[in-house]
Amino acid sequence: MSEFQEKSRVVAVEQLADTFYRLTLSAPQIASSSQPGQFVMAACGPYLDPLLRRPFSVHRRCDTHSIQLLFRVVGRGTELLAAKRPGDVLHLIGPLGRGFDIDDADRVCLVGGGIGIAPLLFLAEELRLSQRTCTVLLGSRTAGELHQLTVEFNALGCEVEVATDDGSAGYHGLVADLLGPCLTGVKRCYACGPTPMMARTAQLCLAGRIPCQVSLEAHMACGLGACLGCTVHGTADRYLHICRQGPVLNAEEVAWNR
Repeated sequence: MSEFQEKSRVVAVEQLADTFYRLTLSAPQIASSSQPGQFVMAACGPYLDPLLRRPFSVHRRCDTHSIQLLFRVVGRGTELLAAKRPGDVLHLIGPLGRGFDIDDADRVCLVGGGIGIAPLLFLAEELRLSQRTCTVLLGSRTAGELHQLTVEFNALGCEVEVATDDGSAGYHGLVADLLGPCLTGVKRCYACGPTPMMARTAQLCLAGRIPCQVSLEAHMACGLGACLGCTVHGTADRYLHICRQGPVLNAEEVAWNR
């Protein structure tokens, strides 16, 4: 699949919660080629500070001309992104990596934790185009971080359940705790979030013989497979490079205990 370097223009900046932001970017080449689960590398500042680009999942393809990125402010790079204003220019490389496999499964479950929810809205939109039944489990620290995203998944016709660390909405605990009772009748599962959450999701799906794909996250220097920095342990004593062989992998390809 083609990769593009594109000078994207900021269309809108939304603050969804205390540290959650969403950018809408005009990026016609990337938008027209993106698939759910792929990512872009973004230059957060106009100069060399910060030096390295940052990886962000494509949160949504608004149309053939624009995409959205969802992120949490955690450091200098994301602080600069949160300070962007409409009309600012953001340099992107993408779409990169392997996205989710979408087959003919008629009932699916999406599990997202924290900022790992980002790629799942794009996926849910694609799945609902063919009227698949989607159960969506969302977990985060507080209700505020989930409110707008819950509204948007509900608007797609998804069955949504939430879990919060502080008990301010839905189940008080980990989102993976919601998965077991939801798996009846599910034909495929997709997950993205903290590694322990995905490991638990993979374990439950394996026990239920349900195909599961996970979207892994890692620090990346290039996103193009040159630096070999974004490696994870795979099964059969091999390493997997998230930027090229992922970020989406079949759950059984990952050595979760390493």
